[in-house]
Formats: sequence, C-alpha cells, structure tokens
Amino acid sequence: MRRALAALIAATAATPALAATGPFISLHNTNFVVTIAFILFLGILVYFKVPGTIAKMLDKRAEGIREELNEARALREEAQTVLASFERKQKEVQAQADRIVATAKEEAALAADQAKADLEKSIARRLAAAQDQIASAQSAAIKDVRDRAITIAVAAAKDVMSKQLTAAARAKLVEESIAQVETKLH
Repeated sequence: MRRALAALIAATAATPALAATGPFISLHNTNFVVTIAFILFLGILVYFKVPGTIAKMLDKRAEGIREELNEARALREEAQTVLASFERKQKEVQAQADRIVATAKEEAALAADQAKADLEKSIARRLAAAQDQIASAQSAAIKDVRDRAITIAVAAAKDVMSKQLTAAARAKLVEESIAQVETKLH
C-alpha cells in the first residue's frame, strides 16, 4: 500500500507543473495548490483506512460472487441430476408404452385369430346345418316320391287287376297272399 502511495507521489511530482517557469512552491501557483490538495486528499484516505475498507468491500463482494457461483454450480448440478432423472423416467415411460403397444398388438392378433377360428367354426356349423336340412329335405322328397309311386302303383295295379282278373283268379290270388303272409309270420 505504501509503495502505491510512493508511486502516486512520484507520478504527481513528475507533472508538467514542475516544468513551468517561475517558482513552483508558491500558493499563487495553482498546480502547486492542486498537488498539495491531492496529496492531502490521499493522506486523509489512508488515515481513515479507506483503501483497506475498499479492499474489504471488494473482498466481501468477491466472496459474495464466489458464493453465488458455488450456488449456481450446485443448482446446475441439481438441474442436471433432475434432467437425467426425467430423461430416465421418460425412457422408462417410453419403454412401458412400447411394451403396452406390443402387448396390445399381440392381443389384437390373438383376438383376430380367435375370431377367425370362431368364424370358421360358425361357418362349418351353418354348412353342416344346411347340409342336414338338404339331406332331410332330400329324404323327405324321396319318401314323398316313393309314397306317391306306391299309391300310383297300387291304384294302377288295382285298375289292372280289376279289369283283367276274374272272380276265381282273384280268390286264388287272395289265398296265395294269405298263405305267403302266414309263412312269413311263423
């Protein structure tokens, strides 16, 4: 601190005021008065320890800035930690969403396969029912045709027999039929 004061005094002494003509040390020389006032001002500042106070204030301010920087670093690290946590959670949520989508696709595929199998079974049942109905209708039609054929054959036989057979032939035919029935029943 004293070196700085000595350097200041030396710098002040080497001013152009010393190069002026006439007596320098005179109260009528304004340069001399300003120099003396400046040196007194610096002396008062040193006496009241203003440079030390300013240094303390600057140190205090530097310490405050250092604390703010440390706090900012801590906040930055905390923010990075939170960001990393959110990124992990986002990845986990994305992975879970991917699993849900994959599961849904699998279930949809299984449901589609099941629906296809059910549809095939339903079609097979309906086809079988339709075939049964067709077979039933066919057998009913065949029976109906047989019944009509029998009725027509009996009627035709009756007409033919009534026209061609005589009463004796009819009696003989009835006796043969009764005998035939008797042999089949016993």
